[in-house]
Amino acid sequence: MLCSTKFCSLLRSITMIGLALFLSSAQAVPESVTIGYIPGENSTIANALGDELATLIEKHSGQKIKTFVAKSHSELIQGLSEKKVDFAFLSALAFVEAEKKVELKVLLKKVWEQGFYYSVWLTNKSSKLRKISDLRGKRIAFVDESSASGFLYPREVLIEKGFDFSKDFKKVVFTGSHERSVDLLKAGEVDAIAVFANDKQAKESAWTRRGEKSQTVRVLWVGDAIPNDPFSVRKEFYDLNPKKTHDLMFGLIEMNEDKKSGPELRRLLGVSSLMLATSQQYEPVRKLFQIIKNRETQQ
Repeated sequence: MLCSTKFCSLLRSITMIGLALFLSSAQAVPESVTIGYIPGENSTIANALGDELATLIEKHSGQKIKTFVAKSHSELIQGLSEKKVDFAFLSALAFVEAEKKVELKVLLKKVWEQGFYYSVWLTNKSSKLRKISDLRGKRIAFVDESSASGFLYPREVLIEKGFDFSKDFKKVVFTGSHERSVDLLKAGEVDAIAVFANDKQAKESAWTRRGEKSQTVRVLWVGDAIPNDPFSVRKEFYDLNPKKTHDLMFGLIEMNEDKKSGPELRRLLGVSSLMLATSQQYEPVRKLFQIIKNRETQQ
């Protein structure tokens, strides 16, 4: 059946647009993908671990992998917003903060003993500190302002208890990592630290991760459960490369379950497992983040 001149012209235009989009998508498929994370080690060890992780994933998935080893959550968020990073392991708070700058899609989340973790205030067992109110006039350490367990939640309990940060502490420091906070407490440079724990008794925590015994510290406070760190992808990358994204996501799950590659993957990521996750699971963190923002606006 012959078509009218206008219809044929429209049909050709639609065909050309479709072809252009197809070619554009084909050209947009990257040769490699970049995974960003914060290993919490010194730079030399961090880069070595990043290379190991990339090699392991490449060997199992066949995809060319690059790693972006960030020194802080802020640096990792910046890498995402500047499109230097395609996928990222972020803390729960950093993920909520990153959403304000770049659209993200949650794929997986890290698992230690379970799918969530806690924030705790710890002090040395030999300390005279017994409860949160005893921190007045003491030296305390947070991790950084993007850490849920190392700052957001532990700061909230201090505010609820009526602490004034401008005068109620002898010293307040931001260490940049849970490991550094532990080192300061061990060295006696601070009286208490806010770090993560895998359980409410802090039998497994940032303290024990450094090889210390849980019995050598006292738990002053433990917060509510926090959803574990999400593994996310830039939404723009996902829209352009859905197959590549799914291949990597399910490839990581398969690696985790593999008898040979699983132990290596878990060692490099510092987890016991990986599991599917959704953005909705981080709604409690969004609400707390908004409470803080509202308070800052009112000040």
